[in-house]
Amino acid sequence: MAWGLALPVAVTLRYDLADASPSWDGVVWLSVLVVVTQLAVGAGFRLYQGRFRLGSLDEILTLFRIALAVTGVAFLADLVTSPTVRAIPLGSLVVALFVAMAVMGGARVTVRLIREGARRPQSARPTLVFGAGEAGSQLVRSMLLDPSSQFIPVALLDDDQGKRHLRINGVPVRGDREALPRLAKSVGAELLVIAAPSGDAALHRRLYDLAQGCGLEVKVVPGMTQMLRDHIGFRDLRDLDVTDLLGRRSVDLELDSIAHILRNRRVLITGAGGSIGSELCRQVHRFGPSQLIMLDRDESALHAVELSIHGRALMESPDLVLCDIREGSVVQAHFERLKPEVVFHAAALKHLPMLEQYPEEGWKTNVLGTANVLKASAAVGVQTFVNISTDKAANPSSVLGVSKRTAEGVTAGYAETAPGDYVSVRFGNVLGSRGSVLESFAHQIAAGGPVTLTDPDVTRYFMTIPEASQLVIQAAALGYNCDALVLDMGEPVRIMDVAQQMIAMSGRNDIEIKITGLRSAEKLHEDLMDSSEEQEPTTHPLISRVKVDSIHLSPEDLVPDQIVARWMSNEYRTNAQGTDLPQL
Repeated sequence: MAWGLALPVAVTLRYDLADASPSWDGVVWLSVLVVVTQLAVGAGFRLYQGRFRLGSLDEILTLFRIALAVTGVAFLADLVTSPTVRAIPLGSLVVALFVAMAVMGGARVTVRLIREGARRPQSARPTLVFGAGEAGSQLVRSMLLDPSSQFIPVALLDDDQGKRHLRINGVPVRGDREALPRLAKSVGAELLVIAAPSGDAALHRRLYDLAQGCGLEVKVVPGMTQMLRDHIGFRDLRDLDVTDLLGRRSVDLELDSIAHILRNRRVLITGAGGSIGSELCRQVHRFGPSQLIMLDRDESALHAVELSIHGRALMESPDLVLCDIREGSVVQAHFERLKPEVVFHAAALKHLPMLEQYPEEGWKTNVLGTANVLKASAAVGVQTFVNISTDKAANPSSVLGVSKRTAEGVTAGYAETAPGDYVSVRFGNVLGSRGSVLESFAHQIAAGGPVTLTDPDVTRYFMTIPEASQLVIQAAALGYNCDALVLDMGEPVRIMDVAQQMIAMSGRNDIEIKITGLRSAEKLHEDLMDSSEEQEPTTHPLISRVKVDSIHLSPEDLVPDQIVARWMSNEYRTNAQGTDLPQL
Protein backbone atom coordinates (compact mmCIF):
# COMPACT_ATOMS: atom_id res chain seq x y z
CA MET A 1 0.00 0.00 0.00
CA ALA A 2 2.85 2.38 0.79
CA TRP A 3 4.55 1.75 -2.56
CA GLY A 4 1.23 2.07 -4.37
CA LEU A 5 0.92 5.53 -2.86
CA ALA A 6 4.60 6.52 -3.11
CA LEU A 7 5.10 6.14 -6.88
CA PRO A 8 2.09 8.25 -7.96
CA VAL A 9 3.00 10.91 -5.38
CA ALA A 10 6.61 11.01 -6.59
CA VAL A 11 5.57 11.27 -10.25
CA THR A 12 2.99 13.95 -9.49
CA LEU A 13 5.61 16.02 -7.68
CA ARG A 14 7.98 15.56 -10.63
CA TYR A 15 5.53 16.74 -13.31
CA ASP A 16 3.80 19.42 -11.30
CA LEU A 17 6.35 21.96 -12.52
CA ALA A 18 6.58 20.77 -16.14
CA ASP A 19 4.38 20.88 -19.20
CA ALA A 20 4.72 17.17 -19.98
CA SER A 21 2.44 14.59 -18.38
CA PRO A 22 3.48 11.18 -17.07
CA SER A 23 2.68 7.81 -18.57
CA TRP A 24 0.22 6.55 -16.01
CA ASP A 25 0.19 3.09 -17.62
CA GLY A 26 3.90 2.89 -16.90
CA VAL A 27 3.32 4.08 -13.32
CA VAL A 28 0.77 1.30 -12.84
CA TRP A 29 2.94 -1.55 -14.12
CA LEU A 30 5.98 -0.28 -12.20
CA SER A 31 3.83 -0.02 -9.05
CA VAL A 32 2.80 -3.66 -9.48
CA LEU A 33 6.47 -4.63 -9.87
CA VAL A 34 7.63 -2.84 -6.73
CA VAL A 35 4.70 -4.21 -4.66
CA VAL A 36 5.51 -7.78 -5.70
CA THR A 37 9.22 -7.19 -5.07
CA GLN A 38 8.51 -5.69 -1.65
CA LEU A 39 6.43 -8.71 -0.64
CA ALA A 40 9.03 -11.17 -1.93
CA VAL A 41 12.07 -9.50 -0.32
CA GLY A 42 10.10 -8.81 2.88
CA ALA A 43 9.12 -12.48 3.11
CA GLY A 44 12.79 -13.40 2.69
CA PHE A 45 13.65 -11.22 5.71
CA ARG A 46 10.53 -12.55 7.53
CA LEU A 47 9.41 -8.98 7.96
CA TYR A 48 5.74 -10.04 7.97
CA GLN A 49 6.22 -13.07 10.23
CA GLY A 50 6.91 -11.29 13.52
CA ARG A 51 10.70 -11.50 13.34
CA PHE A 52 11.10 -7.96 14.67
CA ARG A 53 9.41 -6.03 17.43
CA LEU A 54 6.91 -3.65 15.88
CA GLY A 55 8.35 -0.17 15.38
CA SER A 56 11.75 -1.13 16.81
CA LEU A 57 15.04 0.18 15.45
CA ASP A 58 15.87 -3.29 14.12
CA GLU A 59 12.62 -3.40 12.17
CA ILE A 60 13.03 0.12 10.72
CA LEU A 61 16.61 -0.61 9.61
CA THR A 62 15.54 -3.88 8.00
CA LEU A 63 12.65 -2.09 6.33
CA PHE A 64 15.06 0.46 4.88
CA ARG A 65 17.32 -2.28 3.49
CA ILE A 66 14.32 -3.93 1.83
CA ALA A 67 13.13 -0.60 0.41
CA LEU A 68 16.60 0.01 -1.06
CA ALA A 69 16.49 -3.41 -2.73
CA VAL A 70 13.02 -2.71 -4.11
CA THR A 71 14.16 0.67 -5.44
CA GLY A 72 17.14 -0.97 -7.09
CA VAL A 73 14.91 -3.47 -8.91
CA ALA A 74 12.57 -0.68 -10.03
CA PHE A 75 15.54 1.43 -11.17
CA LEU A 76 16.89 -1.39 -13.36
CA ALA A 77 13.44 -2.15 -14.77
CA ASP A 78 12.88 1.51 -15.59
CA LEU A 79 16.39 1.90 -17.00
CA VAL A 80 16.11 -0.89 -19.57
CA THR A 81 13.01 0.65 -21.13
CA SER A 82 13.38 3.15 -23.97
CA PRO A 83 13.53 6.79 -22.86
CA THR A 84 10.49 7.48 -25.02
CA VAL A 85 8.36 4.93 -23.14
CA ARG A 86 10.07 5.03 -19.70
CA ALA A 87 7.49 4.51 -16.96
CA ILE A 88 8.66 7.37 -14.76
CA PRO A 89 11.76 9.57 -14.52
CA LEU A 90 14.58 7.83 -12.65
CA GLY A 91 14.81 10.69 -10.16
CA SER A 92 11.22 10.05 -9.08
CA LEU A 93 12.25 6.62 -7.76
CA VAL A 94 14.48 8.27 -5.15
CA VAL A 95 11.57 10.44 -4.03
CA ALA A 96 9.32 7.36 -3.96
CA LEU A 97 11.82 5.52 -1.75
CA PHE A 98 11.57 8.14 0.99
CA VAL A 99 7.79 8.53 0.65
CA ALA A 100 7.36 4.75 0.99
CA MET A 101 9.70 4.63 4.00
CA ALA A 102 7.84 7.50 5.67
CA VAL A 103 4.53 5.69 5.24
CA MET A 104 5.75 2.19 6.20
CA GLY A 105 7.89 3.35 9.14
CA GLY A 106 5.39 5.93 10.32
CA ALA A 107 2.55 3.42 10.32
CA ARG A 108 4.56 0.95 12.42
CA VAL A 109 5.68 3.57 14.94
CA THR A 110 2.12 4.94 15.21
CA VAL A 111 0.67 1.50 15.93
CA ARG A 112 3.41 0.85 18.50
CA LEU A 113 2.73 4.14 20.29
CA ILE A 114 -1.00 3.42 20.38
CA ARG A 115 -0.38 -0.03 21.86
CA GLU A 116 2.11 1.27 24.41
CA GLY A 117 -0.26 4.04 25.42
CA ALA A 118 -2.98 1.47 26.04
CA ARG A 119 -0.61 -0.51 28.29
CA ARG A 120 0.40 2.41 30.50
CA PRO A 121 -0.64 1.99 34.13
CA GLN A 122 -3.74 4.01 34.86
CA SER A 123 -3.27 4.27 38.62
CA ALA A 124 0.30 4.45 39.90
CA ARG A 125 2.50 6.44 42.24
CA PRO A 126 4.28 9.48 40.76
CA THR A 127 7.96 8.57 40.79
CA LEU A 128 11.24 10.43 40.35
CA VAL A 129 14.08 8.39 38.86
CA PHE A 130 17.69 9.37 39.55
CA GLY A 131 19.93 8.11 36.77
CA ALA A 132 19.33 8.57 33.05
CA GLY A 133 21.80 5.89 31.97
CA GLU A 134 21.03 2.41 30.68
CA ALA A 135 19.58 1.25 34.00
CA GLY A 136 17.32 4.31 34.22
CA SER A 137 16.19 3.90 30.61
CA GLN A 138 15.25 0.25 31.12
CA LEU A 139 13.47 1.09 34.37
CA VAL A 140 11.42 3.93 32.85
CA ARG A 141 10.33 1.73 29.95
CA SER A 142 9.38 -1.05 32.35
CA MET A 143 7.30 1.33 34.46
CA LEU A 144 5.49 2.77 31.43
CA LEU A 145 4.84 -0.39 29.42
CA ASP A 146 3.59 -2.79 32.08
CA PRO A 147 -0.05 -2.29 33.14
CA SER A 148 0.73 -3.90 36.50
CA SER A 149 3.38 -1.28 37.33
CA GLN A 150 2.76 0.53 40.59
CA PHE A 151 4.99 3.43 39.53
CA ILE A 152 4.65 6.14 36.89
CA PRO A 153 7.86 8.11 36.15
CA VAL A 154 7.17 11.84 36.07
CA ALA A 155 10.75 13.15 35.79
CA LEU A 156 14.38 12.08 35.71
CA LEU A 157 17.40 13.44 37.56
CA ASP A 158 21.03 13.04 36.56
CA ASP A 159 24.28 14.76 37.53
CA ASP A 160 25.60 14.52 33.96
CA GLN A 161 25.08 17.95 32.41
CA GLY A 162 25.26 16.36 28.95
CA LYS A 163 21.86 14.76 29.64
CA ARG A 164 20.04 17.92 30.72
CA HIS A 165 17.86 17.96 27.56
CA LEU A 166 17.36 14.19 27.35
CA ARG A 167 13.90 12.60 27.25
CA ILE A 168 13.37 8.86 27.75
CA ASN A 169 10.02 7.59 26.48
CA GLY A 170 8.77 11.14 26.87
CA VAL A 171 10.02 11.51 30.46
CA PRO A 172 12.40 14.51 30.69
CA VAL A 173 15.58 15.00 32.68
CA ARG A 174 14.78 17.96 34.94
CA GLY A 175 18.02 18.57 36.85
CA ASP A 176 20.72 17.06 39.05
CA ARG A 177 20.54 15.62 42.57
CA GLU A 178 20.32 19.06 44.20
CA ALA A 179 17.15 19.80 42.21
CA LEU A 180 15.34 16.96 44.02
CA PRO A 181 13.50 19.02 46.70
CA ARG A 182 12.20 21.60 44.22
CA LEU A 183 11.23 18.99 41.61
CA ALA A 184 9.55 16.64 44.09
CA LYS A 185 7.19 19.42 45.14
CA SER A 186 6.43 20.66 41.61
CA VAL A 187 5.53 17.24 40.18
CA GLY A 188 3.88 15.83 43.31
CA ALA A 189 6.24 12.85 43.54
CA GLU A 190 5.75 10.21 46.23
CA LEU A 191 8.78 8.04 45.55
CA LEU A 192 12.44 8.33 44.54
CA VAL A 193 14.13 5.46 42.72
CA ILE A 194 17.93 5.46 42.55
CA ALA A 195 18.75 3.84 39.20
CA ALA A 196 22.53 4.02 39.50
CA PRO A 197 23.82 0.45 40.06
CA SER A 198 27.41 1.68 40.26
CA GLY A 199 26.63 4.58 42.61
CA ASP A 200 28.68 4.79 45.79
CA ALA A 201 27.59 5.23 49.40
CA ALA A 202 28.12 9.01 49.33
CA LEU A 203 25.61 9.31 46.48
CA HIS A 204 23.09 7.11 48.29
CA ARG A 205 23.46 9.05 51.53
CA ARG A 206 22.99 12.42 49.83
CA LEU A 207 19.92 11.29 47.89
CA TYR A 208 18.49 9.64 50.99
CA ASP A 209 18.91 12.81 53.04
CA LEU A 210 17.28 14.94 50.31
CA ALA A 211 14.41 12.47 49.92
CA GLN A 212 13.83 12.35 53.67
CA GLY A 213 13.51 16.12 53.70
CA CYS A 214 10.84 15.90 51.00
CA GLY A 215 8.96 13.01 52.61
CA LEU A 216 9.76 10.67 49.71
CA GLU A 217 10.04 6.92 50.02
CA VAL A 218 13.33 5.65 48.55
CA LYS A 219 13.94 2.53 46.52
CA VAL A 220 17.05 1.42 44.68
CA VAL A 221 18.00 -0.64 41.66
CA PRO A 222 20.34 -3.43 42.81
CA GLY A 223 23.79 -3.78 41.31
CA MET A 224 24.05 -6.08 38.31
CA THR A 225 25.97 -8.63 40.38
CA GLN A 226 22.94 -9.02 42.64
CA MET A 227 20.58 -9.72 39.76
CA LEU A 228 19.95 -12.99 37.97
CA ARG A 229 19.40 -11.27 34.61
CA ASP A 230 20.80 -8.28 32.76
CA HIS A 231 17.54 -6.42 32.10
CA ILE A 232 16.25 -4.07 34.80
CA GLY A 233 12.54 -3.69 35.51
CA PHE A 234 10.38 -2.22 38.23
CA ARG A 235 10.04 -5.66 39.83
CA ASP A 236 13.76 -5.55 40.64
CA LEU A 237 13.39 -2.53 42.91
CA ARG A 238 14.07 -2.95 46.59
CA ASP A 239 14.05 -0.66 49.59
CA LEU A 240 17.18 1.33 50.32
CA ASP A 241 18.96 -0.25 53.27
CA VAL A 242 21.91 0.61 55.45
CA THR A 243 24.32 -1.42 53.30
CA ASP A 244 23.65 1.04 50.47
CA LEU A 245 24.49 3.94 52.78
CA LEU A 246 27.65 2.34 54.19
CA GLY A 247 28.79 0.33 51.19
CA ARG A 248 31.32 1.74 48.80
CA ARG A 249 32.17 2.05 45.12
CA SER A 250 31.60 -0.81 42.71
CA VAL A 251 34.49 -3.16 42.04
CA ASP A 252 36.25 -2.88 38.69
CA LEU A 253 36.86 -6.54 37.87
CA GLU A 254 39.48 -7.67 35.37
CA LEU A 255 37.11 -10.13 33.74
CA ASP A 256 39.62 -11.69 31.37
CA SER A 257 42.00 -12.71 34.14
CA ILE A 258 39.16 -14.03 36.30
CA ALA A 259 37.65 -16.03 33.46
CA HIS A 260 41.06 -17.54 32.79
CA ILE A 261 41.28 -19.22 36.21
CA LEU A 262 37.59 -20.16 36.57
CA ARG A 263 36.13 -21.01 33.17
CA ASN A 264 36.05 -24.76 32.51
CA ARG A 265 37.82 -25.43 35.82
CA ARG A 266 36.73 -27.57 38.75
CA VAL A 267 36.19 -25.06 41.57
CA LEU A 268 35.60 -26.09 45.21
CA ILE A 269 34.37 -23.67 47.88
CA THR A 270 34.47 -24.62 51.56
CA GLY A 271 31.95 -22.97 53.87
CA ALA A 272 29.73 -22.68 50.79
CA GLY A 273 26.62 -22.09 52.87
CA GLY A 274 27.98 -19.09 54.75
CA SER A 275 27.49 -15.44 53.86
CA ILE A 276 30.76 -15.08 51.94
CA GLY A 277 30.84 -18.68 50.74
CA SER A 278 27.35 -18.59 49.22
CA GLU A 279 28.04 -15.30 47.43
CA LEU A 280 31.33 -16.74 46.16
CA CYS A 281 29.37 -19.66 44.74
CA ARG A 282 26.99 -17.32 42.91
CA GLN A 283 29.83 -15.16 41.60
CA VAL A 284 31.96 -18.12 40.46
CA HIS A 285 28.95 -19.72 38.76
CA ARG A 286 28.73 -16.70 36.42
CA PHE A 287 32.16 -17.51 34.95
CA GLY A 288 31.22 -20.99 33.76
CA PRO A 289 33.35 -23.46 35.75
CA SER A 290 33.20 -27.03 34.49
CA GLN A 291 32.16 -28.03 38.03
CA LEU A 292 31.24 -25.92 41.05
CA ILE A 293 31.69 -28.01 44.20
CA MET A 294 30.03 -26.59 47.32
CA LEU A 295 31.28 -28.02 50.64
CA ASP A 296 29.74 -27.30 54.03
CA ARG A 297 28.83 -29.11 57.21
CA ASP A 298 25.36 -27.46 57.31
CA GLU A 299 22.88 -29.28 55.06
CA SER A 300 20.30 -26.48 55.30
CA ALA A 301 22.88 -23.94 54.15
CA LEU A 302 23.77 -26.14 51.16
CA HIS A 303 20.07 -26.39 50.31
CA ALA A 304 19.75 -22.60 50.36
CA VAL A 305 22.78 -21.90 48.16
CA GLU A 306 21.79 -24.54 45.59
CA LEU A 307 18.32 -23.02 45.44
CA SER A 308 19.74 -19.51 44.94
CA ILE A 309 21.93 -20.62 42.03
CA HIS A 310 19.83 -23.18 40.18
CA GLY A 311 16.30 -22.27 41.24
CA ARG A 312 15.83 -25.79 42.59
CA ALA A 313 17.36 -27.77 45.43
CA LEU A 314 16.87 -31.52 45.11
CA MET A 315 20.04 -32.11 47.20
CA GLU A 316 21.03 -34.98 44.89
CA SER A 317 23.89 -33.33 43.04
CA PRO A 318 27.43 -34.72 43.50
CA ASP A 319 28.52 -31.07 43.53
CA LEU A 320 27.11 -30.74 47.07
CA VAL A 321 29.52 -32.11 49.68
CA LEU A 322 28.37 -32.50 53.29
CA CYS A 323 31.62 -32.53 55.22
CA ASP A 324 33.32 -31.11 58.33
CA ILE A 325 36.79 -29.80 57.51
CA ARG A 326 37.96 -30.94 60.96
CA GLU A 327 37.85 -34.53 59.67
CA GLY A 328 41.10 -34.70 57.71
CA SER A 329 40.65 -38.18 56.26
CA VAL A 330 37.15 -37.34 55.04
CA VAL A 331 38.34 -34.10 53.45
CA GLN A 332 41.18 -36.00 51.77
CA ALA A 333 38.80 -38.62 50.36
CA HIS A 334 36.48 -36.00 48.86
CA PHE A 335 39.38 -34.10 47.27
CA GLU A 336 40.79 -37.30 45.74
CA ARG A 337 37.38 -38.12 44.31
CA LEU A 338 36.57 -34.64 42.96
CA LYS A 339 40.10 -33.38 42.15
CA PRO A 340 39.39 -29.63 42.33
CA GLU A 341 41.68 -27.26 40.44
CA VAL A 342 40.73 -24.04 42.29
CA VAL A 343 39.84 -23.88 46.00
CA PHE A 344 38.31 -20.97 47.91
CA HIS A 345 38.55 -21.74 51.63
CA ALA A 346 35.78 -19.75 53.34
CA ALA A 347 34.88 -22.19 56.15
CA ALA A 348 35.63 -20.69 59.56
CA LEU A 349 34.34 -19.88 63.01
CA LYS A 350 34.21 -16.09 63.20
CA HIS A 351 32.34 -14.85 66.31
CA LEU A 352 34.96 -13.35 68.61
CA PRO A 353 33.14 -13.59 72.01
CA MET A 354 32.17 -17.22 71.41
CA LEU A 355 35.72 -18.22 70.53
CA GLU A 356 37.00 -16.46 73.65
CA GLN A 357 34.84 -18.90 75.63
CA TYR A 358 35.74 -21.94 73.53
CA PRO A 359 39.26 -21.41 72.14
CA GLU A 360 39.72 -25.10 71.38
CA GLU A 361 36.85 -24.91 68.86
CA GLY A 362 38.55 -21.99 67.15
CA TRP A 363 41.75 -24.01 66.93
CA LYS A 364 40.02 -27.08 65.49
CA THR A 365 38.21 -25.24 62.71
CA ASN A 366 40.31 -22.20 61.85
CA VAL A 367 43.74 -23.80 62.18
CA LEU A 368 43.45 -27.59 62.03
CA GLY A 369 40.56 -27.44 59.52
CA THR A 370 42.53 -25.08 57.30
CA ALA A 371 45.56 -27.38 57.47
CA ASN A 372 43.36 -30.34 56.47
CA VAL A 373 42.07 -28.50 53.41
CA LEU A 374 45.60 -27.34 52.52
CA LYS A 375 47.02 -30.87 52.79
CA ALA A 376 44.24 -32.30 50.62
CA SER A 377 44.70 -29.50 48.07
CA ALA A 378 48.43 -30.07 47.80
CA ALA A 379 47.91 -33.84 47.43
CA VAL A 380 45.67 -33.46 44.36
CA GLY A 381 47.66 -30.63 42.76
CA VAL A 382 45.27 -27.70 43.23
CA GLN A 383 46.42 -24.86 40.96
CA THR A 384 45.00 -21.92 42.94
CA PHE A 385 44.20 -21.91 46.67
CA VAL A 386 42.69 -18.86 48.39
CA ASN A 387 42.39 -18.78 52.18
CA ILE A 388 39.90 -16.15 53.33
CA SER A 389 41.27 -14.36 56.38
CA THR A 390 40.29 -11.32 58.44
CA ASP A 391 41.65 -7.97 59.56
CA LYS A 392 41.67 -9.39 63.09
CA ALA A 393 44.75 -11.40 62.04
CA ALA A 394 46.71 -8.11 62.06
CA ASN A 395 48.14 -7.43 65.53
CA PRO A 396 45.92 -10.24 66.87
CA SER A 397 44.59 -9.95 70.41
CA SER A 398 41.86 -12.61 70.36
CA VAL A 399 41.44 -16.31 69.66
CA LEU A 400 39.80 -15.40 66.36
CA GLY A 401 42.68 -13.15 65.34
CA VAL A 402 45.45 -15.55 66.34
CA SER A 403 43.71 -18.54 64.78
CA LYS A 404 43.31 -16.75 61.46
CA ARG A 405 46.89 -15.40 61.65
CA THR A 406 48.12 -18.95 62.22
CA ALA A 407 46.03 -20.14 59.26
CA GLU A 408 47.73 -17.47 57.11
CA GLY A 409 51.13 -18.77 58.20
CA VAL A 410 50.25 -22.40 57.48
CA THR A 411 48.91 -21.36 54.05
CA ALA A 412 52.20 -19.55 53.38
CA GLY A 413 54.07 -22.69 54.41
CA TYR A 414 52.25 -24.78 51.82
CA ALA A 415 52.85 -22.04 49.24
CA GLU A 416 56.60 -22.72 49.57
CA THR A 417 56.33 -26.49 49.10
CA ALA A 418 53.20 -27.29 47.10
CA PRO A 419 52.69 -26.74 43.36
CA GLY A 420 50.30 -23.95 42.41
CA ASP A 421 49.53 -20.57 43.94
CA TYR A 422 48.55 -20.41 47.63
CA VAL A 423 47.48 -17.07 49.06
CA SER A 424 45.45 -15.58 51.94
CA VAL A 425 43.05 -12.67 51.48
CA ARG A 426 42.48 -10.36 54.46
CA PHE A 427 39.48 -8.06 54.87
CA GLY A 428 37.19 -6.67 57.56
CA ASN A 429 33.54 -6.97 58.55
CA VAL A 430 31.01 -7.85 55.90
CA LEU A 431 27.79 -5.85 55.80
CA GLY A 432 24.74 -8.07 55.98
CA SER A 433 26.54 -11.31 56.81
CA ARG A 434 24.93 -13.67 59.31
CA GLY A 435 25.54 -12.56 62.88
CA SER A 436 26.85 -9.17 61.76
CA VAL A 437 26.25 -5.97 63.68
CA LEU A 438 23.54 -5.00 61.19
CA GLU A 439 21.58 -8.15 61.93
CA SER A 440 21.86 -7.54 65.67
CA PHE A 441 20.83 -3.89 65.38
CA ALA A 442 17.87 -4.76 63.13
CA HIS A 443 16.59 -7.30 65.65
CA GLN A 444 16.96 -4.87 68.56
CA ILE A 445 15.19 -2.08 66.67
CA ALA A 446 12.32 -4.41 65.72
CA ALA A 447 11.98 -5.35 69.40
CA GLY A 448 11.74 -1.69 70.41
CA GLY A 449 15.29 -1.31 71.68
CA PRO A 450 17.58 -0.61 73.23
CA VAL A 451 20.32 -0.91 70.63
CA THR A 452 23.45 -2.06 72.45
CA LEU A 453 26.84 -0.69 71.50
CA THR A 454 30.16 -1.60 73.09
CA ASP A 455 31.74 1.87 72.81
CA PRO A 456 30.65 5.13 71.14
CA ASP A 457 34.06 5.50 69.47
CA VAL A 458 34.50 1.95 68.20
CA THR A 459 35.18 1.74 64.45
CA ARG A 460 35.28 -1.11 61.98
CA TYR A 461 36.15 -1.63 58.34
CA PHE A 462 33.17 -2.69 56.26
CA MET A 463 32.56 -4.23 52.87
CA THR A 464 29.40 -5.42 51.19
CA ILE A 465 29.06 -9.15 50.55
CA PRO A 466 29.23 -8.81 46.72
CA GLU A 467 32.25 -6.50 46.92
CA ALA A 468 34.14 -8.82 49.25
CA SER A 469 33.36 -11.86 47.11
CA GLN A 470 34.35 -10.15 43.86
CA LEU A 471 37.64 -8.95 45.31
CA VAL A 472 38.41 -12.42 46.68
CA ILE A 473 37.96 -13.83 43.17
CA GLN A 474 40.02 -11.00 41.71
CA ALA A 475 42.77 -11.69 44.27
CA ALA A 476 42.87 -15.32 43.13
CA ALA A 477 43.36 -14.17 39.54
CA LEU A 478 46.43 -12.09 40.45
CA GLY A 479 48.47 -15.28 40.84
CA TYR A 480 50.48 -14.34 43.95
CA ASN A 481 52.09 -17.03 46.08
CA CYS A 482 53.11 -17.07 49.78
CA ASP A 483 51.53 -13.69 50.55
CA ALA A 484 48.53 -12.20 52.27
CA LEU A 485 46.56 -9.90 50.01
CA VAL A 486 44.85 -7.01 51.78
CA LEU A 487 41.67 -5.62 50.26
CA ASP A 488 41.14 -1.86 50.24
CA MET A 489 38.51 -1.30 52.93
CA GLY A 490 38.25 2.47 52.54
CA GLU A 491 37.79 4.49 55.69
CA PRO A 492 36.71 2.81 58.94
CA VAL A 493 33.09 3.40 59.96
CA ARG A 494 31.90 4.43 63.44
CA ILE A 495 29.48 1.79 64.68
CA MET A 496 27.58 4.57 66.46
CA ASP A 497 26.85 6.11 63.03
CA VAL A 498 25.56 2.75 61.82
CA ALA A 499 23.22 2.45 64.78
CA GLN A 500 21.90 5.99 64.38
CA GLN A 501 21.36 5.52 60.64
CA MET A 502 19.43 2.28 61.12
CA ILE A 503 17.24 3.86 63.79
CA ALA A 504 16.52 6.80 61.49
CA MET A 505 15.59 4.49 58.61
CA SER A 506 13.23 2.55 60.86
CA GLY A 507 11.27 5.73 61.63
CA ARG A 508 11.34 4.89 65.36
CA ASN A 509 13.17 7.82 66.88
CA ASP A 510 12.39 6.66 70.42
CA ILE A 511 14.92 3.81 70.26
CA GLU A 512 17.61 4.17 72.92
CA ILE A 513 21.31 3.41 72.31
CA LYS A 514 22.91 1.70 75.32
CA ILE A 515 26.70 1.56 75.78
CA THR A 516 27.87 -1.78 77.25
CA GLY A 517 31.68 -1.48 77.14
CA LEU A 518 34.26 -3.35 75.09
CA ARG A 519 34.29 -7.12 75.46
CA SER A 520 37.28 -9.24 76.34
CA ALA A 521 39.97 -9.20 73.59
CA GLU A 522 37.93 -6.75 71.51
CA LYS A 523 39.74 -3.80 69.94
CA LEU A 524 38.48 -0.24 69.73
CA HIS A 525 39.93 0.11 66.22
CA GLU A 526 40.93 -2.69 63.85
CA ASP A 527 44.12 -2.84 61.78
CA LEU A 528 44.52 -4.18 58.28
CA MET A 529 48.24 -4.85 58.73
CA ASP A 530 50.68 -5.49 61.55
CA SER A 531 52.87 -2.61 62.57
CA SER A 532 55.78 -4.75 61.34
CA GLU A 533 54.23 -5.45 57.92
CA GLU A 534 55.04 -3.38 54.86
CA GLN A 535 52.31 -2.84 52.29
CA GLU A 536 53.19 -3.35 48.64
CA PRO A 537 50.98 -2.57 45.62
CA THR A 538 49.68 -5.15 43.16
CA THR A 539 48.39 -4.77 39.64
CA HIS A 540 44.89 -4.13 41.01
CA PRO A 541 44.27 -0.72 42.66
CA LEU A 542 42.05 -2.16 45.42
CA ILE A 543 44.40 -4.99 46.43
CA SER A 544 47.80 -4.74 48.14
CA ARG A 545 50.12 -7.43 49.50
CA VAL A 546 52.04 -8.04 52.72
CA LYS A 547 54.64 -10.66 53.49
CA VAL A 548 53.47 -13.50 55.74
CA ASP A 549 55.87 -15.58 57.82
CA SER A 550 55.39 -19.20 56.84
CA ILE A 551 54.60 -21.97 59.32
CA HIS A 552 55.66 -25.44 58.10
CA LEU A 553 53.28 -27.65 60.05
CA SER A 554 51.07 -30.49 58.84
CA PRO A 555 47.68 -31.29 60.43
CA GLU A 556 49.39 -34.03 62.44
CA ASP A 557 51.79 -31.47 63.90
CA LEU A 558 48.89 -29.27 64.98
CA VAL A 559 47.08 -31.90 67.06
CA PRO A 560 49.26 -32.35 70.20
CA ASP A 561 47.57 -31.61 73.51
CA GLN A 562 50.21 -29.13 74.63
CA ILE A 563 49.42 -26.83 71.71
CA VAL A 564 45.70 -26.89 72.48
CA ALA A 565 46.49 -26.29 76.13
CA ARG A 566 48.42 -23.16 75.18
CA TRP A 567 45.44 -21.95 73.23
CA MET A 568 43.09 -22.54 76.11
CA SER A 569 45.33 -20.41 78.32
CA ASN A 570 45.82 -16.67 78.07
CA GLU A 571 49.33 -16.99 76.68
CA TYR A 572 48.36 -15.86 73.19
CA ARG A 573 47.37 -12.48 74.61
CA THR A 574 50.91 -11.77 75.85
CA ASN A 575 52.18 -11.11 72.34
CA ALA A 576 49.73 -8.96 70.41
CA GLN A 577 52.16 -8.64 67.47
CA GLY A 578 51.89 -12.36 66.73
CA THR A 579 55.68 -12.80 66.45
CA ASP A 580 55.48 -15.88 68.68
CA LEU A 581 53.41 -17.80 66.14
CA PRO A 582 56.24 -19.36 64.07
CA GLN A 583 57.61 -20.93 67.28
CA LEU A 584 54.62 -23.25 67.28
